[in-house]
This record gives sequence, structure tokens and C-alpha cells, in this order.
Amino acid sequence: MLRGGTSLLGIVNFVTFLISIPILGGGIWLASRANSTDCIRFLQWPIIAIGLAVMVVSLMGFAGACYRQTWLLRLYLFAMFFIVVALLFFIVFAFAVTDRGDGQVVMNRRFLEYQLSDYNGWLRDRVADPAYWATISACLRDGRACAAMRRFARDPNTGMLVPETPSMFYARDLSPIQSGCCKPPTSCAYNYVNETFWTANPGVPTVVNDVDCSKWSNDQQTLCFQCDSCKAGVLAGIKKSWRKVAILNIVVLIILVIVYVAGCAAFRNARRIENDEPFGMARMTKTQPSRFQF
Repeated sequence: MLRGGTSLLGIVNFVTFLISIPILGGGIWLASRANSTDCIRFLQWPIIAIGLAVMVVSLMGFAGACYRQTWLLRLYLFAMFFIVVALLFFIVFAFAVTDRGDGQVVMNRRFLEYQLSDYNGWLRDRVADPAYWATISACLRDGRACAAMRRFARDPNTGMLVPETPSMFYARDLSPIQSGCCKPPTSCAYNYVNETFWTANPGVPTVVNDVDCSKWSNDQQTLCFQCDSCKAGVLAGIKKSWRKVAILNIVVLIILVIVYVAGCAAFRNARRIENDEPFGMARMTKTQPSRFQF
């Protein structure tokens, strides 16, 4: 039978093993949906690595607790320590590189606008890199990121489905990529024709410094995929994904710390059994017991 810390370690590691299954499954699901480019789904590999590491270490700890193998528990504690440190580093890194950048509220619009100047640091430089952005923009085009923009409404007079009106479109809650990549920036003051087709308004001056106005194209393969607003939208999406993964990792980190503490107790118990040391109150730690008993 298992004793004390080893019993606790066996139970906790079994629960941790069960938790690693949905983590690993989520990473595999993301990988299966990703195409040959990185796009915005490059987080599947850290998720898969975390899931596999937690699964293997949990099995290692469970086996060491059940069979009281001191060398296996020592290896388990060694691996668990590095997993905890790596996970802590990933959490700190995820929050550090996504500490800036939020969408901007625009009058009479429900959706937010995104500007590349609101972001800085390593993540911005990586996404804005021309070679890497070519990969991301190709992924967005091939994945038809703007296809879901089209919506129709039923005309109350004729009962037929017609494209939504500008007021209906402005009341929509667009995703960061839809807002940044599938339409021109609001500052361009373009006329709405449909969700992905806009015409310049010669009677309304545009913002001089907004270079995205000249990059917009009604070509459905171009749209605003080369705009800085599109890069900002991708950054906003990555920030949201990284924050979700970081929060999940915080929960996993807490569980792993509990497992690590239980593993230390199990390792001490295994060493006592290996050295034929007594347990409980009968255990003596000194050859000359103190006169005072506490």
C-alpha cells in the first residue's frame, strides 16, 4: 500500500495526467487546422510541448510513487523543476510582450480600430518584419479571413435578402483581423458599398498621415492585407491568444507546484523505506535525544 506523501502524489499525478489530455488535444486540434504557414496559430507548438511534458512527468511521478523507486522520483523531481521554471518563464514572457496595444474607440462605430503605432517591442517587430508578414498575409488570404464579413438582411418591403446597410455594418462587433484587414480605416472616410468594397469620397478629406488609405484595394485578394492596420489587427489577435494561453498556464503552474511539493514528500518517504527508517513518532533523528520533549 502507499503511504502518506506517496499516496497523495499518486492521486495528484493521476489528476494532472487527466488535465494534460485536453491541453494536448487542444494543441493537436490547432495544429490540424493550421496550414503550412505560421499565420496566427503558431501557439499550438508550445501547447503541445506543455501537454506532452505534463503527461510524461505525471506518469513518471505516478510510477515512482506506486513502486517507491527512488531513482525514478529523483528524475521526476529534476524534470518537474525545469518544467515549472520553463512554464513560469513562458507566462512572464507572454505578459511582457503583450503589455501594450488596444483597439481605439471610434465615434458611431461599435467595432474598434487598430493602429500599429500602439504596439512596440519584440512581438511588433516580428509581425512587422517583411518576410514574416508575407507569410502571415498569405495565410490570411488562403484562409479566407474576410469571407465571413458578408452578411445579408431581409428587406421588410420585398422579403428578399439584400446586403446589409451601412448603419447595420457600423453596429457590428468585428474581430481585430476583420477590422484591420478586411476594410479601410475609418479615417479614410471611404463610402461603404458592401463589407469588403469601398469607394473613395472626393468630397471628404482623409487623414494625411494614414498611409493605409492608399494601400486599400477592392481586389478581394488584396483588400488591406498590406496595411499597418492589418498588422495591428493580427497583433491584437495574437495578444488575445497569448493571454488566454498564459492564464491556462497559470492554472497548470499552480497544479504542478502542488505536485512538486507532494513529490518532495514522496521522495523523502521512499528514502526512509529504502534505509529501513521508522515512520511517525518512533523515528529518532538524534543519537542523544534532547532532555526537553516538544
